[in-house]
Amino acid sequence: MSEVHGTVDPRFERVREAFAAALARGDDIGASFAATIDGEPVIDLWGGWADEARTRPWERDTIVNVYSTTKTMTALTALWLADQGGLRFEERVAHYWPEFAAAGKQDVTVAQLMSHAAGLSGFADKMAPADLYDWELVADRLAAQAPFWEPGTAPGYHAVTQGYLVGEVVRRITGKSLGTVFADELAGPLGADFHIGLDETHDGRVADLVPPVGGASIAAGPPSDLMQNMASNPRIDPLDTRTRAWRAAEIPAANGQGNARSVAAVQTLMANGGVAGGKRLLSEAGVRRALELQIEGDDLVLGMPVRYGLGYGLPGPTRPLPNPNTIYWGGYGGSLVVCDMDARLCMAYAMNKMAATTMGDLRAGMLMAGVWGALMA
Repeated sequence: MSEVHGTVDPRFERVREAFAAALARGDDIGASFAATIDGEPVIDLWGGWADEARTRPWERDTIVNVYSTTKTMTALTALWLADQGGLRFEERVAHYWPEFAAAGKQDVTVAQLMSHAAGLSGFADKMAPADLYDWELVADRLAAQAPFWEPGTAPGYHAVTQGYLVGEVVRRITGKSLGTVFADELAGPLGADFHIGLDETHDGRVADLVPPVGGASIAAGPPSDLMQNMASNPRIDPLDTRTRAWRAAEIPAANGQGNARSVAAVQTLMANGGVAGGKRLLSEAGVRRALELQIEGDDLVLGMPVRYGLGYGLPGPTRPLPNPNTIYWGGYGGSLVVCDMDARLCMAYAMNKMAATTMGDLRAGMLMAGVWGALMA
């Protein structure tokens, strides 16, 4: 049985016990869970193994690909830029990125990119996996592409494309890649060990993602045409995350590397009114913009009811959460981050044993429910 390491406020001892039990049952191979309240760490746990063969312990500084939990870092970078006055979400994308106006997209807004409502959930041209590592190629293709549906009329999960779309807007405004802006303005000042574009010096501490049972594809069950396009053009294979090419690239919707501590360190900004690590990086008003409902309804890609704010999911009838002013996002395989602005609570979970889910799973959900339960007791 693997040992659980880290610290936990006595109020949340049962959360530590649940985390240890999940490792003991084999629900997880290796994992980390962290939480902050009022900007201060109250849980920081890790344990298990960094590889399926159980030869490398999951250490304090182990990091892992968290797939779409990366989107919260991309969203926060855009929210930061807007808070600085450099970006307007209601502005047309073409104002910042003129080539984007092609093929009927002249009126698409930045807010629609942020809320998966731009009709660009996948690629129209055939894409090879290696194409994702070529920023200019991807940006040019998305700029030239016609939407799959009328922008702004329905949500449809932009699983891979959202990071390039928002990232290119950020690049056009700042002259820097999204990963660079994130590192310089957010992760760096907070000392957070989260990377969008990972230097090879960190490779030795990256945990191996273990694909979900039944195959490595993100598509589960009979997918819709849009889901099939998103999942297979190019095919999303968790084993690619073990390669230097994947880690070195900037794929701001999918290839962030971090752990629960580093996810919480950054996303605490969203839970704590723009302050984390004792530093104010955004205004409270700038943070709360994420709560502004942009679109809701049946997601054309995921086939489920959703409510999307500016870059984050919002609670609703099909995804109730204890407090209304809460935002969240999860990643393929099970990683999850939740920011409860009412409780000033941020919780994050990252693991290497993947489940067949794109929006976080019960392993994270049960730990987070334990935190809320302890606070309400």
